[in-house]
Amino acid sequence: MAEDEALVSVDYEVSGKVQGVFFRKYTQGEAKRLGLVGWVQNTSHGTVQGQIQGPSARVRELQEWLRKTGSPQSRISRAEFSNEKKIKALEHKDFQILK
Repeated sequence: MAEDEALVSVDYEVSGKVQGVFFRKYTQGEAKRLGLVGWVQNTSHGTVQGQIQGPSARVRELQEWLRKTGSPQSRISRAEFSNEKKIKALEHKDFQILK
């Protein structure tokens, strides 16, 4: 399997003006467009966090989107990624917004 297609899982947390600006909805839409699975949720300290899983190249695309684009009204100050690992199979069925 090519490195771009190897399945990976990565956790993320995005800081800035990311709550109350439809960030979770847009993240879900972008993830689904890219064929990725995982989840996104608001945190009690004003950030958005979640997990992305899918082919490495597609995960990189969503990471870049989380770093630079976000929802139209969001203002991203920082996007942090952690716990990146290769996985044998996807652990989620789709990309969900968690409450």
